[in-house]
Amino acid sequence: MAANNALLDSLRSANLLPSAIIPDTFTPTLHLDVKFPSSGLTPEHGSLARVSQVKEQPAISVSFSSPLPTSSAAATYTFMMIDPDAPTPDDPKFGYWRHWVVASIPIASSSGEDDITARGTTLTSYLAPGPKDESGPHRYLFLLFEEKAGGEGLERADVGGEEFVERRSFRAEELVARKGLELVGVQWMRGVGDGWKEGRDEL
Repeated sequence: MAANNALLDSLRSANLLPSAIIPDTFTPTLHLDVKFPSSGLTPEHGSLARVSQVKEQPAISVSFSSPLPTSSAAATYTFMMIDPDAPTPDDPKFGYWRHWVVASIPIASSSGEDDITARGTTLTSYLAPGPKDESGPHRYLFLLFEEKAGGEGLERADVGGEEFVERRSFRAEELVARKGLELVGVQWMRGVGDGWKEGRDEL
């Protein structure tokens, strides 16, 4: 409960709760863990991450505070990593920027599982954050959605191409509504360039 409160408080303080993608009624039903293997960085609650720490695709794991309900035992999930602050927080004309999307992820256990994305279908491959040193911190969202039972699964055509410019202005909230996805887990970090100085343009 305390961990959920800390997460929700951090989202509110960053103007992410509520937002187009996170409704004001959101309550996490699982804990989402993010770990970047090379740097060992495990961002949470808006902690700071520099470009050199997040170059490689992170491992995503989840844990539940109680066993999965029977109705969710056969559920599948969609994971997204998006940036609402592209190209800069002062001029977010390309938000959401689509960094990573994985669909049809089975999560059958009630305990932590290593790298759930390895078992899903990658629709958008991981693109590392690249904020400029002169930009203020970007807010990077890691989102996990339960897919609608019996609904149409996500396909590559639903999210768009992988080219750099094709990733911008991703209407994640429209896709979520159209496919009946339910947000169940969130984590987030602030991303900055390696040369960004603490205290400059902070959220």
